Amino acid sequence: MPFGLSGVKRGPNYKYWAFGALALGLFTSVVDHGSVNIALPSVADQFRTSLPTIQWIVIGYALTISSLLLPMGRMADLVGRTKVYLLGSIIFAFAGGTAGVAPNLATLILARIIQGCGAAMTQGTGMAIITATFPESERGKAIGMVMTVVGVGAIAGPAVGGLLVGSLGWRWVFFINVPLGLLGVIASIAILDKERTGDITAGDSGNNFDWMGAALSAGVLLTLLLTITSGQQAGWSSPPILAAITGFVALLGGFIWWELRVSEPLLELRLFQHRLFSLGVSASFLTFLGGSAVLFLMPFYLQRVLDYSPERAGLFVVPAAFCMAVMGPISGRLSDHYGWRRFTVGGLVCSVSGLAILTQTSDSSPWFMVMAALILQSIGMGTFYSPNASSILSEVARERYGVVLSFLNLVRNGANVTSVAMATVIVTATMAGLGFQPSLDAVGGVEGGRAFTAGLRNAYTVMACLLITAMAISAIKGDKPRVSPETPAAGEAIDRETGNGVTALRPND
Repeated sequence: MPFGLSGVKRGPNYKYWAFGALALGLFTSVVDHGSVNIALPSVADQFRTSLPTIQWIVIGYALTISSLLLPMGRMADLVGRTKVYLLGSIIFAFAGGTAGVAPNLATLILARIIQGCGAAMTQGTGMAIITATFPESERGKAIGMVMTVVGVGAIAGPAVGGLLVGSLGWRWVFFINVPLGLLGVIASIAILDKERTGDITAGDSGNNFDWMGAALSAGVLLTLLLTITSGQQAGWSSPPILAAITGFVALLGGFIWWELRVSEPLLELRLFQHRLFSLGVSASFLTFLGGSAVLFLMPFYLQRVLDYSPERAGLFVVPAAFCMAVMGPISGRLSDHYGWRRFTVGGLVCSVSGLAILTQTSDSSPWFMVMAALILQSIGMGTFYSPNASSILSEVARERYGVVLSFLNLVRNGANVTSVAMATVIVTATMAGLGFQPSLDAVGGVEGGRAFTAGLRNAYTVMACLLITAMAISAIKGDKPRVSPETPAAGEAIDRETGNGVTALRPND
């Protein structure tokens, strides 16, 4: 090993080097998400498909991530986070290249599903590695730095996507994953040191993987999300949907029964007995459920209703993404010192304000009104996430960071899928009620554009109500003391009533 790299791994600034290496992979994932959203109208034109069908480019990817996040997070805790992260990064990069050469929509969706497998291996694992390299007193700071990368990627994604679609075609939003992904792999191989990233050693792998729990969790998520995304088209009272609902209830009951009895569960469900954990997870789900579909719907509004080019539509959302990048680390660092509640509640107030403005959108809305709404919504999301995630991790032992952070990413991705499906149902139902087919061709006309915009207003109203509920939960959740006691050892949490250190719940407790 070169002396320089050896010194980096032993040095006091290793946490920042490790963060930089992993930030490349995280950046690539976020850029992919933003650029794909911008490319969707062009993909729909290429394959002559409808809005309910084109959503599966997003939903198929998110479904796969949601189904595999928990198993991959637990696998990373057992066999080594670095191994799982690197393999996932390679799969993500090459599946992106495959999506770029897809000759039809079915192949494209399949490639996105494979890409989702890679993303499931990296999302929770990468954040677990970053969090483990920072001391617990800087947990909010670490998560805030992650949010900075998310924000920068959110800036670059639509902008790069718009430029690529406008100049080279939509396929290049997938091709770009290959060089970016491989660069992240090379940096991670060079920098990451398992002794300093929370990885187990060969002699520590005595725990068993909960295969039954993994299968049941995947079944629960697949039946739930497929029911949500297919219910409108198939009919909510149709036999397949009713069978799927029955299957979901049975699988969920089986998963809970098994996880409470197995000695080494995939997910320690007793964590939900902790107020901060259960309410924090609930607030996170409702926040992403109420906010995720904004960036899915906005490219269609900008390009089909306001007649923006892909390049202009991509650049339009840059200011909002920049604000999220700025607010993530600020709120994370401040919450380490001043508590979580004021930042989670305050962030949601901003997001609700942005959605309230979007409920007034029309087919002739001034650009500055729409941009201001997006900025407020993004400021709120950036402000909320870091303190909320930090509050949840305060109840978790360090050696369980992998599976718990994967669970948080599962919550986010499940909410993303549900949000897109919910918004699509609301928009298409509104258009149908006004006498229009849920076709993107219909959106292009004047009256069709007005019908689509009416659907947007209805969707944004529902989303704002969900965020208000998340705000109420965050307000009652509890808070960290203004002056924190001495940082507890790994595996301890701080009692929110007394300020004393208490042992966080561990498996078999």
